[in-house]
Amino acid sequence: MIQTRLLDIALREFGLKGPEGASTREIARAAGTAMSSITYHYGGKDGLYLAVADHIAARMAEEMGPVLDTRTSPVTGDPVVARAHIHAALSRFVDKMASDRNSDWSLFLIREQMRPTQAFDRIYGGVMGQMLDMLADLICVTAGVADRRMARIVTITLIGQVVTLRAQRATCLRLLERDEIGDDDLVLLKARIAANIDAILDRLRAEQQGLS
Repeated sequence: MIQTRLLDIALREFGLKGPEGASTREIARAAGTAMSSITYHYGGKDGLYLAVADHIAARMAEEMGPVLDTRTSPVTGDPVVARAHIHAALSRFVDKMASDRNSDWSLFLIREQMRPTQAFDRIYGGVMGQMLDMLADLICVTAGVADRRMARIVTITLIGQVVTLRAQRATCLRLLERDEIGDDDLVLLKARIAANIDAILDRLRAEQQGLS
C-alpha cells in the first residue's frame, strides 16, 4: 500500500535528518508517488511528520500491546502477581530495545525526546504512556507504595536500564566488543536487569515498611 510505504520512508528520513532536513520531494520520489499525494493525504510536511508519529504509536501498540492485555489490575492487591507483570513487561521491552528492527523509529523518538513537539504528545498518548502508567500502578502494589510520584520515579529507574540499549547503542556494543547484541548477550542482560528490578523493588518495599 502506497501510504504505508510513504510513512515508512518518511519515518526513516525524519529519523535521520529531522523535520527540517528531510525533503518531502525526496520522500515522495523514494515511495514512487507524486508530491501531490503528500499534500492530498497529509496537507504537507508538518502533517506527514505527525502521521509518522501516529504510525510509530500504532507499531508500538502492536508490539507492546500484549503486555497491557495480560495486565492484572492493581485493585487485586497481589504483590507477587504485580511483580511478575513488571518482569514480563520489561523483558519484552528489552527484546525490542536490543533489536535492530526498530532502529528507524528509535531515531525519530530520540529526536522527540530531546526536542518534543506535538508528535511526542501523540506517541506518549498511545501505548507508551499506558505502559508507563501500568508500571507505576504495579510498583505501588508490589512495594506497597502510596506515593504515586515515588512510583513514577522508580518507573524511570526501571526503564532507564532498558532504554540505554537503544539510546546508547554504540557505547553498549563497544563495551561488549560486539557488532550486534547476540543471543548470549541478551540472556545475560535480561538476567541482570531482572535481578536489578528485584533489588530495587525489595529495597523500596523495605523502605515503605519502615515508614509504616
